[in-house]
Amino acid sequence: MSARPQLIEVPEPNLLFGHGQRMEHPKDGLLLYGPNQNPWSGGTLRIGVVATRPGLERYSRCVARLALPIPPKKAGDPNHTHFPGFEAVFGVEWPSTPATWIEVDADELARVIRIEDRHQAIHHAVTLYSEAIVEHLRQGSEAGIDLWMAVVPEDVYRYCRPQSKVEKDERQRPDTLMNKEAATRLLQAPGLFEEDNVAAEVYLYELDFHNQLKARLLEHKVAVQVLRETTLAPEDFIKANGMPLRGLQDPATLAWNLATTCFFKAGGRPWQLGKARPGVCYVGIVFKKDFSSPEPGNACCGAQMFLESGDGIVFRGAVGPWMTEADDDFHLPRDKARALMQLVVDAYRKSHGGEAPKELFIHGKTRFDAEEWEGFRETVPAETNVVCVRIRPDSSLKLFRHGTTSIGRGIAWVRSSWRAYLWTKGFVPRLQTYAGREVPNPLSIEISRGEADIEQVMADVLALTKLNYNTCIYGDGVPVTLRFADAVGEILTAAPRRNELPPLPFRYYI
Repeated sequence: MSARPQLIEVPEPNLLFGHGQRMEHPKDGLLLYGPNQNPWSGGTLRIGVVATRPGLERYSRCVARLALPIPPKKAGDPNHTHFPGFEAVFGVEWPSTPATWIEVDADELARVIRIEDRHQAIHHAVTLYSEAIVEHLRQGSEAGIDLWMAVVPEDVYRYCRPQSKVEKDERQRPDTLMNKEAATRLLQAPGLFEEDNVAAEVYLYELDFHNQLKARLLEHKVAVQVLRETTLAPEDFIKANGMPLRGLQDPATLAWNLATTCFFKAGGRPWQLGKARPGVCYVGIVFKKDFSSPEPGNACCGAQMFLESGDGIVFRGAVGPWMTEADDDFHLPRDKARALMQLVVDAYRKSHGGEAPKELFIHGKTRFDAEEWEGFRETVPAETNVVCVRIRPDSSLKLFRHGTTSIGRGIAWVRSSWRAYLWTKGFVPRLQTYAGREVPNPLSIEISRGEADIEQVMADVLALTKLNYNTCIYGDGVPVTLRFADAVGEILTAAPRRNELPPLPFRYYI
């Protein structure tokens, strides 16, 4: 292409649904043609639920509601779509009675989340749920569970997050005589008594119920959806003034989002990219400060690989002092970059009959340095074209158009053959609106290493904004390679690791 600056429109990507049919909007495709891949073929989801007794009742009530049609908030509004029922959309039954229910003692849960020491409180609360699932797995049930639902009372959300505090008159005494200061000393220099060393490890876990639960179940290859009771039965939680305790999406939108993410996490594929580019894979690099490491200042590096099918795999890389003093940013040394990319190439070969990718695009929020680039290139076959792309939101550039609406999604300003701005948010004809309150900002897209067509790179980025299976929307503002980077990094570092994690499907992390 010409290096002359120009304004272009990147076409909106289509998605592929059942029967080989293509549509732009996920809801349109699912309504008309069903999901792209349904492993159950008209069968039944096997759901395991870990909850208190009231939590189970609320779960069953919610699932029974999802089996029925739910009208949109406003008839005829293209932003709100009728939900016809879970089985009608996805072609598989979701029974209101779970295949397995494991009861959590409500009184014990209420006690442990109020323990004064927050590390002990959250670790104990997670244990009530994680050990219930692990024990079920140990018993070797004949039929496996497709997806586990961890239904939590609202107080778990209230007290089991970072910075959460318990009211002074409700605090409970800790079960173990240990604190953060003593634990830090023992983690750096273990003591004579093994029980003290074990108690100190609790302080390596993240202070977040959601992240810690997912992290502790990774080694057991358990997919889990954490659900608040207020999400399942908002009508049960009303404030004194008669208003709902939480502001939620309208019932039809909530049903679409919950149904889509649960179908995906259970093992289905709602949709995939409509225009396949065989032999191409996309990798998002993840860095996260690792507080689960006894060594201060360490960071964990990981990678998220996505194929044109929408399948994603997460790799946990090495932990080490990867932050550079010069630019206050994370960079891998050459050998670690080589090892991480070797995991990616091996996984690709395994799923493609031993063939290496033809093109490998590595997405990151910062520019990759020379050592990382050399490490990537050393492990990737010579026939594979490797390209490093820096992608980040940029508010320094605004585009306006005449009229009452914003510029359209897909507009791009190509500054050169290696740099451009892409508007992934903006007016969408199908929705007849721009879902935002401010003038939309673009993504700055820069080919920092390697060679590729900048227009093709932007087309890929726009397509990857439509692979967010955690919701059912027209398109996201960020490609999936980076959309969940922080969330995946938090799961990777939420619990200490005695054994290296194998590459696991993306559904275990979101």
